[in-house]
Amino acid sequence: MKEFELKYGCNPNQKPAKIFMEDGSELPIEILSGRPGYINFLDAFNSWQLVRELKEALGLPAVTSFKHVSPTSAAVGIPLSDKLKRATFTDDIENLDASPLACAYARARGTDRMCSFGDWVALSDVCDVTTAKLIKREVSDGIIAPGYEPEALEILKTKRNGNYNIVKIDPDYVPAPIERKQVFGITFEQGRNNFLINEALLENVVTKEKDMPRSAIRDLIIALITLKYTQSNSVCYAVDGQAIGVGAGQQSRIHCTRLAGDKANTWFLRQHDKVLALPFKPTLGRPDRDNVIDGYINGNEEDVTAEGNWQKYFTERPEPLTAEEKALYLAKIDGVALGSDAFFPFSDNIERAKKSGVRYIAEPGGSIRDDLVIDCADKYGMTMAFTGMRLFHH
Repeated sequence: MKEFELKYGCNPNQKPAKIFMEDGSELPIEILSGRPGYINFLDAFNSWQLVRELKEALGLPAVTSFKHVSPTSAAVGIPLSDKLKRATFTDDIENLDASPLACAYARARGTDRMCSFGDWVALSDVCDVTTAKLIKREVSDGIIAPGYEPEALEILKTKRNGNYNIVKIDPDYVPAPIERKQVFGITFEQGRNNFLINEALLENVVTKEKDMPRSAIRDLIIALITLKYTQSNSVCYAVDGQAIGVGAGQQSRIHCTRLAGDKANTWFLRQHDKVLALPFKPTLGRPDRDNVIDGYINGNEEDVTAEGNWQKYFTERPEPLTAEEKALYLAKIDGVALGSDAFFPFSDNIERAKKSGVRYIAEPGGSIRDDLVIDCADKYGMTMAFTGMRLFHH
């Protein structure tokens, strides 16, 4: 297949639309089901690069959940705790830990379940049956992977009345070193961002505290590779082998840090005993439960525990999760890693990071206020490495 005609571009009025190889060669993909669209393919090709690089850097199966050309999360295949299984709605899956790929999917899809609604999934490895069963029951637009076990493929083909978008990519495909795109009829050309993110990038530790355990190195690498494929400005919190908060596309870095930190806090609070014990009605669907949990934690538009509201969601009225309870729970969090795609211009980013348990930081450095940022990290006993490498992505 040398080209594939799309129904339309980003929007229905943008026609004609297609994907093709500029040199006339075959596309490095097979479409096994469905008819992916323009944005689907943007998500597919960006997300595939992310999981491929995570697998190469850490040697573990990797999965990411993408929406509108940015990851909601990314994770590697580490077994989940019992609480995390309950928080990600995967505690009913027998032998989940036997499939590292399924564990990575459970983490990535379960991190920010509201943002992952209708996502695009990328797998670093051949999709197995356990992973396919997990994907089947979530609202998703499509998937890209280097292959599919026959039974797993049949499971996925049953989604969306047989129209689920399933793409197989050639794992050996290497793109040209120069990439081009057009904006307003003007062609932009640049070298591909082939910069390798690995442990060596974290050697320049600039804080008084130098300790950086293997788990922190892993999590910082996950954060940085995630940022490489996140719309800038961007900041990423990571812990326990997964990105737990991604702040994407903000003009101000502190807004990135706040947004990602708020998402990380929600991820932590999903594992609070009160949240895990919410008495949902058995008829309440998974997406509705996600919305209710988010409202219960963050006090959004609707007080889900108020009289006249709780009856729609619960079998009995739950006690609210108070601000004091949340603060007490979050105050115990520690050991979180934080990556930034460009330098922190002010120490307020460090102050906000501290509120979400950050202890390890990787950022490029190079601000005229680096000394103030380092001083703030030293105040909290954090370990911070200057990578010297910016990771803007647009």
